[in-house]
Amino acid sequence: IDKLITNQHSYAPLKPESGVKTLANIQSAKKRARQAITRRLRNASQRSFLRSQLKKVVVAIEKGNKDIAQKAYHDAVPVIDNMVNKGLIHKNKAARHKSRLNNQIHALA
Repeated sequence: IDKLITNQHSYAPLKPESGVKTLANIQSAKKRARQAITRRLRNASQRSFLRSQLKKVVVAIEKGNKDIAQKAYHDAVPVIDNMVNKGLIHKNKAARHKSRLNNQIHALA
């Protein structure tokens, strides 16, 4: 039996260099497991950055400052589009976020 991960949930991010053995026996499967860990960490970081950008726009809208909200929105749009190109979110979800935020900004007086 391979060394099992203790004191961690199965969804906890692992570092590729942590030396934790996987259930994979074939070399290509072991490589895939390493790649999955790396990708999961990268995706989590990018998803966090995306959410931070969206939150900046939402906070500016809640404060009622249209200029700051528009600036934050224009900074967030390329990030949203970039995440679509990377396959992190679906294009319809990106369009939905952009549309709703834009409508909220235009609703500010």
